[in-house]
Amino acid sequence: MSTREELIGAARDLMWERGYAASTPREILEAAGAGKGSMYHHFRGKEALAQAAIERNAEEMRTQVTSALESGDSAVSKVRAYLNREREVLKGCRFGRLVQEPGVIDTPALRGEIEDMFAWVRARLVTVISDGIRSGELRSDLDATRTAATVAATLQGAYVLARAAQDASVFDDAIEGVAALLETARA
Repeated sequence: MSTREELIGAARDLMWERGYAASTPREILEAAGAGKGSMYHHFRGKEALAQAAIERNAEEMRTQVTSALESGDSAVSKVRAYLNREREVLKGCRFGRLVQEPGVIDTPALRGEIEDMFAWVRARLVTVISDGIRSGELRSDLDATRTAATVAATLQGAYVLARAAQDASVFDDAIEGVAALLETARA
């Protein structure tokens, strides 16, 4: 793996574990096993490296979400697959954790990457739910946009609740709760 890739990987891990502000360039270099000037050889600075790490997270997330949302034979099963995909619940969401940090939310490039990712997820959910409405699986009066936002918000809130309780079952309860609500929207 190239030094650039090692730096991106180290930044991804440290930002997920500690956050953006708490991940110092020195710690990133150490975790990557890279020399002192390596970050500035490959990136304009910590913000540019963080943006590359967030972009890599987005690529990975898009692959996972696409796979989950294409795995079922019905809209509800597809959303369930999305909600139940493999994850490290108590570590939180790689994106949701970052939006709590002023240094990320106040930096347009970083916030934009995260905003785009969440918008993409909601749009994919809207498509799946709309398909379920058109096929007659889901009630015709269901608002696909609001339902997708509810699913996405529940998932993010479930991470927060589980981390606060240090109990993954809290996450599971929230996910099952929103899935049960979606089941009640069947036509």
